[in-house]
Amino acid sequence: MKDERVVNDDQDAYGHGIYDCFIGKGSFELVECEYGHLCVSNGPGEYLSGYEDWPLHQQKAMHYVKGRVLDIGCGAGRHALYLQEKGFDVLGIDMSPLAVEVCKLRGLKKVKVMSITGVGSESEGFGTILMLGNNFGLFGSFERAKLLLKKFHRITENNARIITESTDPYNSTDPSYLQYLGSNKKRGRMPGQLKVRVKYGSYVTPWFDYLFVSKAEMKEIVKSTGWEIKEFIDSEDPEDSVYVAVIEKESENESEKESGFISRLAGMRKRNDCQ
Repeated sequence: MKDERVVNDDQDAYGHGIYDCFIGKGSFELVECEYGHLCVSNGPGEYLSGYEDWPLHQQKAMHYVKGRVLDIGCGAGRHALYLQEKGFDVLGIDMSPLAVEVCKLRGLKKVKVMSITGVGSESEGFGTILMLGNNFGLFGSFERAKLLLKKFHRITENNARIITESTDPYNSTDPSYLQYLGSNKKRGRMPGQLKVRVKYGSYVTPWFDYLFVSKAEMKEIVKSTGWEIKEFIDSEDPEDSVYVAVIEKESENESEKESGFISRLAGMRKRNDCQ
């Protein structure tokens, strides 16, 4: 899979918002969806927050981290820096050059400009892939998620984990939003596959797909990729539909069972063909 082009400076709305917040300027980014909705984000300041200010489900997720860590979409490095301080070997990657620069200024030792599709064989040996901050969305689509999960399976340790976060897209009463979900489905897209762009001042990102999924949809995406969902960690707020998923590599026994079933099915077909 070809690596996505990193954003130019005039497209780095995300990075400029983070940088301005880092140097003490108040800043808020706008997220525009293709169906016309425009909303103000929680603000780049959230990307600089410390552990004590994280939602409880993200704090709980830290207990599942093990081995070398790859933080995909690391932003300003809040999760990577926390784990680095705890003694973990962490590599952060982000498509935003300015966000990566802020990570360096904040003391993250290993960080580089790279997209999720740029992760390859040079990234082998990780025990945990971290995708918090709704970063399951970076998979973009059902098909791309499947391909990338299979790639992650090849380059990670035998007992590796993916710790990721998403939001159930169906927990809404906004008629225009629900109509958009239906329109996506008619177009052969996942309902929660939102086409969005980020604006900050004069900086505007290109349009890109960001994927929100229900738990059932995530299970369907993970199926047959070599991974399985071990646990969901729900938000402490019952009104909130955000959740963390702890995904682990399937055990060899499970893989053998599937392989054995396929072999038996092929054998049955062969016998039937001979009759």
